[in-house]
Amino acid sequence: MNVLDWLLDSDPAIRWQVLRDLADAPADIVAAERTRVASDGWGTRLLALQGNDGQWAGGACFPAHSENWRTENDGQPWTATLPTLQLLYDFGIDPLDERMRAAVSRVRDGCRWEHAGQPFFSGEVEPCINGRTVTLGVYFDENVDDIVARLLGEQLEDGGWNCEAENGSVRSSFATTINVLEGLLAHERATGGTPAAITARRRGGEYLLERNLFRRKTTGEPVNPAWLQFSFPVRWHYDILRALDYFRSAGGAPDARLKEAINILRSKQQSDGTWPLENTHRGKVHFPLEDGDGHPSRWNTLRAMRVLNWYEQSVS
Repeated sequence: MNVLDWLLDSDPAIRWQVLRDLADAPADIVAAERTRVASDGWGTRLLALQGNDGQWAGGACFPAHSENWRTENDGQPWTATLPTLQLLYDFGIDPLDERMRAAVSRVRDGCRWEHAGQPFFSGEVEPCINGRTVTLGVYFDENVDDIVARLLGEQLEDGGWNCEAENGSVRSSFATTINVLEGLLAHERATGGTPAAITARRRGGEYLLERNLFRRKTTGEPVNPAWLQFSFPVRWHYDILRALDYFRSAGGAPDARLKEAINILRSKQQSDGTWPLENTHRGKVHFPLEDGDGHPSRWNTLRAMRVLNWYEQSVS
């Protein structure tokens, strides 16, 4: 199998990123393919599912009337506004596309958080949600400065964040931390950042690095075996591929403490050159993006290859 050809034989959401990150295609070719995300394939399908109320599935984080999802054993539903916008972001849809701009305007005007009815781009109280909202707000040109200020005030002593801090937790969560770090990085890139925000992001990165991305600091044991299995979409969940992709995006020379996670990433490559989908997060979706766990994953292969390209170019 020619992996590059296989990756390009896919939706525009994947193709344009492969052209940019792996094929070194000319900028005009990349841009032309990217415009297709909003008009052809998964991106346009998602845009068409937005409701007249400005929301997807009638809710911000959860679909309307889904209060019992925790007791139904089907997993968290992923069809509401937050996970849908996160997918459009992952697809790299052009935020200036008029269809996307209209969709974001409807979210801004019509979507309210389940927590207390806050406007979507004002955020709510959980840092794992607010981190993702910052990423989306920056991408879609909405003001999220107040959310960033809140996140900076919620950083814990060990350097990370935890949605359970309001319930008394003083230990950070890997999952909450990665969601916040991605948001802070996006905001820093867009605004130049403040000294406080840059320091907070670097401290949060250090929280992950001190633990080799997946080990307990106290015992050195892996925190969760699922973090060594690669998912897409990642939703709010953590795994080491997501963490590695964050450090790649942050740029600079790879930290030596990434080596163990990089070796695990390499070990997951299959004989045909692809990486599999391993840990799909259960729950209702708009439509599937891959063939399921155990099958070759274009998303994981794209992400793994660009991480390894960054790592190997920097350490060679």
